[in-house]
Amino acid sequence: MSNSHAFLNDARPTHQLMMLVCLALIPGAAAQIHFLGWGILINLFICAGTAILAEMLILKLRNKPPLETVKDNSALLTGLLIGLAIPPLLPWWMSMVGVGFAIIIAKQIYGGLGFNPFNPAMVGYVLLLISFPVEMTAWLPSPDLATAAPNIIESIQIIFFGQTSSGANITDYQKLADGFTMATPLDHSKTAFSLGNMTSEIFQNNQFLKGTGHWFWINLGYLVGGIYLLISRIIHWHIPVSFLLSIATCSTLLFLIDGQNYLPASFHLFAGATMLGAFFIATDPVTASTTFKGRIIYAVLIGVFVVVIRTFGGYPDAIAFAVLLLNIATPTIDHYTKPKVYGEKIEVKVYD
Repeated sequence: MSNSHAFLNDARPTHQLMMLVCLALIPGAAAQIHFLGWGILINLFICAGTAILAEMLILKLRNKPPLETVKDNSALLTGLLIGLAIPPLLPWWMSMVGVGFAIIIAKQIYGGLGFNPFNPAMVGYVLLLISFPVEMTAWLPSPDLATAAPNIIESIQIIFFGQTSSGANITDYQKLADGFTMATPLDHSKTAFSLGNMTSEIFQNNQFLKGTGHWFWINLGYLVGGIYLLISRIIHWHIPVSFLLSIATCSTLLFLIDGQNYLPASFHLFAGATMLGAFFIATDPVTASTTFKGRIIYAVLIGVFVVVIRTFGGYPDAIAFAVLLLNIATPTIDHYTKPKVYGEKIEVKVYD
């Protein structure tokens, strides 16, 4: 069966649509590799390979043709999304655990592509985040802040063996010139607010501003890829546009209420995984809403949850949690927003 119902152009086969989505990831992935190092590229190979092998294994156990099914490229896309969502020097076995769980538990146990109620990539990511919170927040600093950056050989050594041949580990590469360690901008803001800092104080910190610069370019890369998907009529505009407008509106309202304790919309839109979530995660063709009104409601609520969890919750970024929460609600949203069928009988009550 074709599972491209959430894509705009259903005439193209699923494997082609999935591959085009994979290719649209290139600008953002290239920006991540440039700013965060070779570990991102290594993660992509580990996660993509694990996803394909895990899918083939479970399909073999289910007595289904593995080679034919895996050609739909859905497993490849899941692996790539997880590889882009995890820190660049995450131990290899953690990456494999997350991807394996996503493919086997979140996808194939439900029957495979078209039957899974939850976004597999986000299920795998959340498993890793909850199980290994320290490792999953071990991001590298931007090149202008780092005292040194691991080359491709050193990245391989840290990912597979925990340290380089010279004994350096990920902590050594996280340290900045002044001795601080670097997380994502959302991590920084949440920590700064918890320490009593105001928004103006956070943005006056030069290190913080420098640390957010590369995340702006990474998000811009995914925005470019997302625009390609829209122009190519591969995805509907309703989800990404409604999602981004929802984030902008909610964060602006909070900022207008108290600009010293809440972050502006520009920060929310270009920090963390906002653009990746808008165009590549929330638009998942299986777990997203499929009706016109439903897609808008689905995306708006994801945006609301993202801002709420980022601002008041315990996790700095919230794309995965927000998407999974709305995956639960998708059948209900579709049920109450399905369009009227032409010629459908409408019951009219007449009262005396």
